[in-house]
Amino acid sequence: MITMPRKSKYPKTQTEGIEQSTLMEWAELSKGKFPELRLLFHIPNGGSRHLIEAANLKKQGVKAGVPDLCLPVPKGEYHGLYIEMKAKTNTPTKEQKEWIKELTQQGYFATVCWGWMQAAKVITDYLTSRL
Repeated sequence: MITMPRKSKYPKTQTEGIEQSTLMEWAELSKGKFPELRLLFHIPNGGSRHLIEAANLKKQGVKAGVPDLCLPVPKGEYHGLYIEMKAKTNTPTKEQKEWIKELTQQGYFATVCWGWMQAAKVITDYLTSRL
């Protein structure tokens, strides 16, 4: 199942980095209710890098389009959760859409979230099996 809303129902978001940092703060504070959140991690594939560093990272396995966050916790029919974070009017790239599609076909819940609040709701719904 791919969830890609056209517009967020929340107020305009900040940059993706700020939104993701805020989400990670929420996750840290929510570990008492959801201990599985200790396994939530960021996949640092994006960002601008020096050409040599980018070439070395590519050799090491960095791939365009991999979602920003992974929660390797199986729930219900899913093997784990992947989230691509977006902010404001940013849209997923072709590669990001392909990764989400492929991950979904492999049995993961993979989605795009605009802002930390939407991502927190998706994570909460995932962990409480309300998807």
